[in-house]
Amino acid sequence: MFLPQEFIARKRDGLPLERADIERFVAGITDSSVADSQIAAFGMAVFFNGLSMEENVNLTLAMRDSGRRMEWRDLDLPGPVVDKHSTGGVGDVVSLMLGPMIAACGGFVPMISGRGLGHTGGTLDKLSAIPGYDPFPDAARFRELVRTIGVAIIGQTNDLAPADRRFYATRDITATVESIPLITASILSKKLAAGLDSLVMDVKTGSGAFMPSYEKSLALAQRIVEVGNGAGMATSALITDMSQPLACCAGNAIETAEAVRYLTGAARTPRLHEITMALCAEMLIAGGLSPDETDARTRLQAALDSGRAAEIFGRMVAAMGGPVDFVENYARHFEAAPLVRPVLAERAGIVGEMDCRGMGMAVCALGGGRRLASDVLDFRVGLTDLVERGQPVDAATPLAVIHAADEASWQDAARRVRQAIVVADAAPEVLPLVCRTLRRDDILEAS
Repeated sequence: MFLPQEFIARKRDGLPLERADIERFVAGITDSSVADSQIAAFGMAVFFNGLSMEENVNLTLAMRDSGRRMEWRDLDLPGPVVDKHSTGGVGDVVSLMLGPMIAACGGFVPMISGRGLGHTGGTLDKLSAIPGYDPFPDAARFRELVRTIGVAIIGQTNDLAPADRRFYATRDITATVESIPLITASILSKKLAAGLDSLVMDVKTGSGAFMPSYEKSLALAQRIVEVGNGAGMATSALITDMSQPLACCAGNAIETAEAVRYLTGAARTPRLHEITMALCAEMLIAGGLSPDETDARTRLQAALDSGRAAEIFGRMVAAMGGPVDFVENYARHFEAAPLVRPVLAERAGIVGEMDCRGMGMAVCALGGGRRLASDVLDFRVGLTDLVERGQPVDAATPLAVIHAADEASWQDAARRVRQAIVVADAAPEVLPLVCRTLRRDDILEAS
């Protein structure tokens, strides 16, 4: 007879966990025969004692198998099923361009995204700013959209890795969210349930990243690559810079508009462009669509220059219930914030370090992000025209343009932006945008 308390005690005491017992515990999470207190106790035991690689793979697979698993082989798709996942950041609108770009190059992208919480923006919130966009099609409709368009970006449904939903909710209120083995199982169980051939992880590092240091970001990337491949899904990871917002803006409708400008070529922020191209190139290589990065970037640029990627994005939006002319007339479909005004630098100098998390919290305070999962968003608000690290400024230079609902929220956001951006006398260190790329062979060599 399986007793959850004995299973928890083994992990508490640092003893190995059998695969069958992990599967029984996860089944208990799913059918509620395991209590919330027992989930919390196991999470804390893992937080302090970790999981072996074998245990982490087995936990991930058990969580994958707790619900429906998507299959794509019966559709006879003429290309690989691929996706990317980011640990989150500020101004990270990459997914909205990446999906159509990969589809334009022959890949199929069933992207299941989440809502934002705290300082990080959520892909689902950005798309929900589009009038009529319905991010929850049924499974048959989702498959058909991926087959016919090449990409569909939807929200997580209750039947994919349901054990993770309950496990995460318990971790969130018991201070065990930061456990690398549990983060890994949470991310990968959902991606494996989506039936992917390959996954590229974007693990952020810097002041706006989820992990507090480069070392922690590296440890997470290594664990995800090893467990993903161990679970049978080709997985690689890029560690990318989040010491400042990725785009020159932050906010839901604001970032969605930025994605359209990027796809159509109206405007492409160099930082955003490089990270998008790097992640897309890795996806094409991992999916067998390109032999190397040079070929991949050539194909991706052609997808942008030809207008094919923008066309696919427009088709996806229309198919999901959004306006059929969204790409051509996106500005007409977004309501402007009532108060749009710049916040100025308080002295002359050079933009130095940024508290990127603080800038994300400024958007949150405006109403564009959540403190609680139940919060209702104001899609109109956010920041545009953000300065960058190393940029010279004076007392007449806007640090950002704040889009606010009222004067009080504008003043609060202005205070947060000024606190988050250091204006110094010397230029800051130039940081690489892509700090490191990790693939399966890299992990094997290291071990």
